[in-house]
Amino acid sequence: MRIGFFTDTYFPQVSGVATSIKTLKTELEKLGHIVFIFTTTDEGVNRYEDWDIIRIPSVPFFAFKDRRIAYAGFTDALKIASRYKLDLIHTHTEFALGILGKMIAKELGIPVVHTYHTQYEDYVHYIAKGRLIRPGMVKYLLRPFLHDLDGVICPSEIVEDLLLKYNIPVSKRVIPTGIDLAKFERPEISSEDTQDLRQQLGIQPDETMLLSLSRISHEKNIQAVVAAMPQVLSQNPKVKLVIVGGGPYAGELQEMIENLGLTEQIQMTGMIAPSDTALYYKAADFFISASTSETQGLTFLESLASGTPILAHTNPYLKNVVTDKMFGTLFHYEQEIADAIIEAIVATPPMNPYVLEKKLYEISATNFGRRVFEYYLDLKISYDFRKEHINQGSVAESILKEAIYLPQKVVVKSSTTTVKILKKSVAQVKSIRNFFD
Repeated sequence: MRIGFFTDTYFPQVSGVATSIKTLKTELEKLGHIVFIFTTTDEGVNRYEDWDIIRIPSVPFFAFKDRRIAYAGFTDALKIASRYKLDLIHTHTEFALGILGKMIAKELGIPVVHTYHTQYEDYVHYIAKGRLIRPGMVKYLLRPFLHDLDGVICPSEIVEDLLLKYNIPVSKRVIPTGIDLAKFERPEISSEDTQDLRQQLGIQPDETMLLSLSRISHEKNIQAVVAAMPQVLSQNPKVKLVIVGGGPYAGELQEMIENLGLTEQIQMTGMIAPSDTALYYKAADFFISASTSETQGLTFLESLASGTPILAHTNPYLKNVVTDKMFGTLFHYEQEIADAIIEAIVATPPMNPYVLEKKLYEISATNFGRRVFEYYLDLKISYDFRKEHINQGSVAESILKEAIYLPQKVVVKSSTTTVKILKKSVAQVKSIRNFFD
């Protein structure tokens, strides 16, 4: 199968969406498929560097300077997609490139599937400080894009529930993004390596290391974990929190740590090399997150793949991940964070290799790629069937078309009353058309 991905963000831009796209591309290619990526230009990469990545002219998006939006090259994209003889288009954005992907799919007569990656209600405050778009407006802005797709991939049950609330009538399938296990299993990382890192971080062998690893922004809610630390330390003084990452909220978070007098128990490392991520996971006793904005959260899977249990705010997705106490502890409210930490330190059992192996396949990129391709096949078969038996003059559609258009063909030369009746009939038929459209 020849597949076209359309996305506003891709490497070298670093994001969960870019990681998910690259993972899926790799797994589909392992299965023998060809994947082309239509994305934005980036100052850090040559536009023509990769033959299978088509970069569309773009500019930085005003609300997120590290993200870009396409403004030209749409006709060329259509020509390239036509030349590559795509079988299916998979969009990963609801904006410029996503709209372009839908237009090209319609032009080429092929199905289009979309992955809904982002819960925008948690991010509208970045646009004009929330004065331009309110959270309640999001569904009305997204419905026009979502309503005429052939299918939607939901990375979690959270997204599926959200789209049901939006009244999106298209086919949906929950397929969590998988991860490349080899990047985090890393058998070459020894216990000496993890002990060396802990020593560098000032964490003693008998102390518990909590790890937060993410973009440092307000919606990640790291501040809730910091706020819970005094209560944790009052019950167990041998707990330390390491916050890895960078972002717009880093300054305020550091100030909060200082104001609470926790500089000895909490440290912020800033950004680390991607190759060191697994080392930090393995050195930690628990990975912790209080974020409620995640539609999925790949860091949870990365932690488990590294063999480290998680502490997190519960949601339908995580309930399917943390199916055994050895995988971690979930809490419902911020007020429960301290108790969850204390309980997890005492009650979390060692990882059972057999149970862990089954879980790792479940969250693997291999399983992810296989399930997405199965959905592609289902949508392609359904699309081709409709195209052959409905859209091209089937008996049923012919009758329906005649029923709809007949009142407009009638010539009325009688009384005013008859004319009014005919007008009313046409209005009703139009309303029926609008319903089906």
